[in-house]
Amino acid sequence: MNRTKTLTFVAVMAALSNILSITPFAVPIAIGSFSSSIHFTQIPILISGIIAGPWAGLLTGAIGGLYMSFSVEIPFIIGGLAILGAAAGFFAKKLKLRPLFAGILAWGIQAPYVFVTDYIWFVLSRPMPPPVALTTVTTILVKLTVEALIASALVAILIPYIKRPGLFTSEQTNKT
Repeated sequence: MNRTKTLTFVAVMAALSNILSITPFAVPIAIGSFSSSIHFTQIPILISGIIAGPWAGLLTGAIGGLYMSFSVEIPFIIGGLAILGAAAGFFAKKLKLRPLFAGILAWGIQAPYVFVTDYIWFVLSRPMPPPVALTTVTTILVKLTVEALIASALVAILIPYIKRPGLFTSEQTNKT
């Protein structure tokens, strides 16, 4: 994929990631007393990393996490989604893993970052006692794990259609 196509692809995937993080595209869930929503923000980020590589995934995650970061007032979301995209790209491009495994392992790389940054954020920014912050972050990690598994499975289904011959290669012809 040439540079212009890659940047265009990243821009579209980042925009889609932001769109998929808004409420109408989320599925409400409850885990005990914790209520939240399953978002599909990760899908375009994973697709970008897997198809266009680690740098495209990182950029898509950073830009694609803007709305979510501001809407829930946790600035570290941007970094976490950038890590997710870069890791997915690394696992898919450098280690040649299938999309499902690249997505799941990318979450495994992102999860410790989420744990540490969210815990610090809740203890310092939202005056929560450490045990309450730990419970909150653990619940968030359970929800994010479910999201990552769903997103990785959907990406594994979508990638073959997105990578159809000619879509991202110079063999594509312009027919008018």
